[in-house]
Amino acid sequence: MGHFRNFKTVVYIPAWTAMGLTKEKLDYDFAYLEKYIGLDKVYLETHRDEKDVDREQILMIRDFLEQKGVEVSGGITTTIDDFEGTEAGKQRLFNTFCYTDPAMRQRLREISEYAAGLFDEVILDDFYFTNCSCERCIREKGDQDWVSFRKKLMTDVSENLIVGPARAVNPKVKMIIKYPNWRESYHFTGYLPGEQGRIFDGTYTGTETRSPAYTDQHLPEYLSYSLMRYMDNAWPGRNGGGWFDTYQCWSIDRYLEQAYLTAFSGAKELMHFQWSDLIDNPFTAPMGLMLSRIDRLLEGIGSPTGVPVCIPHESCGENHLEMRFGMVGAAMDPTPHFDPDAKKIFLTESACADSGIVSKLEAFVRKGGDAVITSGFLRRAGDELRKAGLTQAWLTGSSIAVTRYQVTGDYSGYEEHEKAVLFPEICHGNNNEWSLLNGGDGDFHASLLLRCSYGKGRLYVMAVPENQAGLYDIPPAALDVYKRILSDGIYATGRGFSMFTYDDGSLILYRYVKGNLRPERVTIHTGTEVSALRDVSSGRRFEPVEEVAWEDFERRKAHAYTLLLEPGRFVRLKCEKE
Repeated sequence: MGHFRNFKTVVYIPAWTAMGLTKEKLDYDFAYLEKYIGLDKVYLETHRDEKDVDREQILMIRDFLEQKGVEVSGGITTTIDDFEGTEAGKQRLFNTFCYTDPAMRQRLREISEYAAGLFDEVILDDFYFTNCSCERCIREKGDQDWVSFRKKLMTDVSENLIVGPARAVNPKVKMIIKYPNWRESYHFTGYLPGEQGRIFDGTYTGTETRSPAYTDQHLPEYLSYSLMRYMDNAWPGRNGGGWFDTYQCWSIDRYLEQAYLTAFSGAKELMHFQWSDLIDNPFTAPMGLMLSRIDRLLEGIGSPTGVPVCIPHESCGENHLEMRFGMVGAAMDPTPHFDPDAKKIFLTESACADSGIVSKLEAFVRKGGDAVITSGFLRRAGDELRKAGLTQAWLTGSSIAVTRYQVTGDYSGYEEHEKAVLFPEICHGNNNEWSLLNGGDGDFHASLLLRCSYGKGRLYVMAVPENQAGLYDIPPAALDVYKRILSDGIYATGRGFSMFTYDDGSLILYRYVKGNLRPERVTIHTGTEVSALRDVSSGRRFEPVEEVAWEDFERRKAHAYTLLLEPGRFVRLKCEKE
C-alpha cells in the first residue's frame, strides 16, 4: 500500500549517486526520505555520461529497497563522453549521443540491453535528443532540413537501438520516454511524441519550472499543470507522472508549487529528482507535509477539464501563451488534437503548424462552435481566414501602447491604467464585426477582442500583448473580458492565481507566492444553475449574489461568489446545483 491514495511518491537515483551508495548510506537516506516524503518507488539509473553502474551495485541497491517495500525500476540517461572508436571533433551540447556515429550507436544498444536485463520497466531521462551537427550528420542529412532528418533518425534509434534490443533481452520490459519541459522545441532535436507513441510503452513529463523570471527557459509556473495535461491528451492513459527538481527554485514555496500543480493535473506519480539532493535539504520536510494535504484535497475529485487549446505536435509560435492565461485564472486544457465536437476551442499561433487548420476551423464554427484565435494566429493565417469568410480582420503591423481599456456596451466600462501594455493593432470592418474590448491611448484606440459571426457559431480574435507577461498588467475588469470568452461558463476575477476545473464540478484555486505577497480577493462568476459553492475541506457554504453579467455585449443573469485567497494556500470548492 502506498503512502498516499491519489499518487505515488517517487525518487530518481542517477548513476553518479548510485555508484557511491553503501548499505550504511542507504540506511540513513532511506530513513530520511521515508520520514519526510514517504517512498513508494525508485527509478535506479544504470548509465549516465561516462558512468556505468556495475551489476552488483545495482542489485545491492535494488534488493535493499525492495526489502523495504519500495518498487524499483530502471533508468538511463543518454549522455556519453567521447570514448575510443568514436569520431573526434563533435560539438555535442550536454554530451548527448551522436546517433549517426557507429560506435555510439552500438554503445547505446548495449546500454539499453543492460538495463532491460535488470528491470521490467526502464525510463529514459530527458537527454534523449540530438543536437549533433557533425560532418557525418551533415552528410547523412543531405538536402533535408534538420527537423525532417532528425525525425527519421530518432524514429530509427527508438525502434532499433532502444526498444527493440531491450525487448529482445526482456520481452516483459516496459520502455518509458520522459519528455522535457521545452515542448515548443521538441521537433528541432528529434523528440517526437506523435511518432514515439507507437514505439514506447509510456511517457513521463518534465514539470520543473524553477524561477521563471531568472532561468533560461522562462517557463510559467502553470506549465507544471498544463504540460501534464498536454501529455495526458497526447498519450491517453500512458502518462506515468510528472518530474520536478530543487534546482534554481530559491524558495521553499517555489519548489513546492511544482508538486502542487503536477498533482492537480491528475499525475499518477510525483517524481522527485534526485536522491542525494533531497537528503538533509530544508525543502524536503515541508514537501511531505504538503503532500498529505494535497492527497486529502484530491480525494474523490473528477478528471481535469478546461477549454481545449489545440497545439499540434511539431509546432511552435506564441509559446507558453496558454500557460500565461492559466496564471491569471483561466482553465486551460492543451492538446495536440483538434476536437470538432468541443463547444469552444482556443487556437494560438502554434495551431498553424496544422496545414488544414483553417478548414477545420471553418467547419467547427459554421456548425455552431465558438473559437478564439490570437493575433499570432491571425498573423500566420490571415489570408486563409479572410478567404474562408471567417473574418475580415487584419494586422496593420503597428503596435499600440495601451493605457485605457473600454468594455464595449458598458457605458461605465472604462479603465485607465498608468502602465502601458504594448499590443498589435487589429483592424476590422466596423459593424461587420464587433469589438468587445478596446484598448488605446490619447484619442486613438483599436480592438483587443473582436467578435465575428459565421454560420451558427462565433470566431473571436484576441490581441495578445507583445510581451506575454503584459497579460499580468491588464486591469482586472478588462482581463475579465478575455476570461469570459475563454471560459466554459465559469470564470474568476483577479490576478496572481490559477483555477483548475474538474468534471465533477470541483474547482481548485491557488494563489502563487510571488509578486505582491498579499491576499487576493477573487470573485467566481457562474451561471444561475450553480446554487452555491461548498469548500470541500471545511464544509463552508458560499451563497451566491445575483449579478448582471455580460455575454459578449448582451446582458444575462449570473451568480457571483467572493472569497479571499492567501499566497501559498489552495482551496477546493464544489459547485452545488438545484
